[in-house]
Amino acid sequence: MPSVVDDSVGTTRKAPRGVGVAVIVGSALEWFDFYLYASMAALVFGHVFFPPGNDAAATMASVATFAVGFLARPVGGIVFGALGDRIGRKKVLSWTFVLMGVSSAGIGLLPGYASAGLLAPVLLVVLRLLQGLGAGAEFGGAIAVAYEHADPRKRGRQGSWPALGVNVGLLVSSLAVAGLTTLDKEFLHGFGWRIPFLASFLLVGVGLWVRRRVPETPEFENLVRSKKNRPRGWANRPLVKLFRSDWRALAVVMVITIGYNGVSYVFKTFSLAYLTNFRGVPANVGALGISIASGTAIVTVPIAGWISDRIGAKKVVVAGAVATGLLAFPFFWLLDTGVNWYIWLGLVFATGIVVPAMLSAQGAFLAKQFPAEVRSTGLGTGREVGGAVSGGLAPLAALAIVEASATHATWGVSLLFLAGALCIGLGALADQSRNALN
Repeated sequence: MPSVVDDSVGTTRKAPRGVGVAVIVGSALEWFDFYLYASMAALVFGHVFFPPGNDAAATMASVATFAVGFLARPVGGIVFGALGDRIGRKKVLSWTFVLMGVSSAGIGLLPGYASAGLLAPVLLVVLRLLQGLGAGAEFGGAIAVAYEHADPRKRGRQGSWPALGVNVGLLVSSLAVAGLTTLDKEFLHGFGWRIPFLASFLLVGVGLWVRRRVPETPEFENLVRSKKNRPRGWANRPLVKLFRSDWRALAVVMVITIGYNGVSYVFKTFSLAYLTNFRGVPANVGALGISIASGTAIVTVPIAGWISDRIGAKKVVVAGAVATGLLAFPFFWLLDTGVNWYIWLGLVFATGIVVPAMLSAQGAFLAKQFPAEVRSTGLGTGREVGGAVSGGLAPLAALAIVEASATHATWGVSLLFLAGALCIGLGALADQSRNALN
């Protein structure tokens, strides 16, 4: 039988000062680094880290290094997620934050292929793996912290804090990419691309200072007190308990994440490569579109969180799945016009409204699937294993589909969107939470 989710409905609690900032800063750094890497992999890294002569092959190899990071994320999600349930959410999130940020900043110090040969892409892959290892526990851990510090009546809004951080990071990194791509191409491929990566050193310092001031969550402190009277053994290990008692909830999180990450990364990363490499649209047009969409998402996220508290997070997730399916073909019709305003309209609908609304609602919905004793493990394992399946492979698959078509047709990518929407919808309808409010 699955464990009963301890939501403590009927109690009131106000999140301590600084929790929102700490959650948002960490998620912002994760997505600042990951979107920055994805953009540079699509636009720059093929020229910097791989042999010259075949731009298409270099771009494919570069995008493949983006996918490599998703191999490490499940390890980070499982290991650090289980540690979060054993030694505390706060401590683990500080460790992973530093690992993620320093690895990202280190990418800005790497030599290129022209000076280091094959060592250059090898070092890039190593740092990408470390970046993925740290990021693997970030979003799930942030959801647990925001959810467990929240008033039960406001878990939709406060559960949306990690999603807000995602879009803040996306906005900042996309503005950085948009600014860099308006500059001279030689500068961009030389030192320009390194600037935002090196800025991660500063972001790590600020974020770590903020996070160290946040208290541990009340639910974890209750777990610590209750564990003193429990017998020790393998049966009480978080990962063992997760697979024994809450495997259905784990499956829900995995299926939703497979659909969501596949859709999200194709919208946000493949679209840039598609516009630049197959439609001849200047790189700064797509990057500026993502910036506009991210600014829109910063407004969308808290609204979606508020709606989640009013009608239920599950309904918001299902509505997002339906909207994703409806956008599957029109999204590319807008991109294919080559007209800036239509391109921006498509990106705003997809990555400024539909995708962030779903992510906002996932904070409360996914956290509610698990009891506190396995929440960090369940969120880290479910999100990162599911994300590894789709998040890293979907952009690469989309690129291969378009590359294989003589006319660079996108209908195959639209089918990927439909498959992702189906996963999200079915996962949400399989809700394993015990609280009818969400």
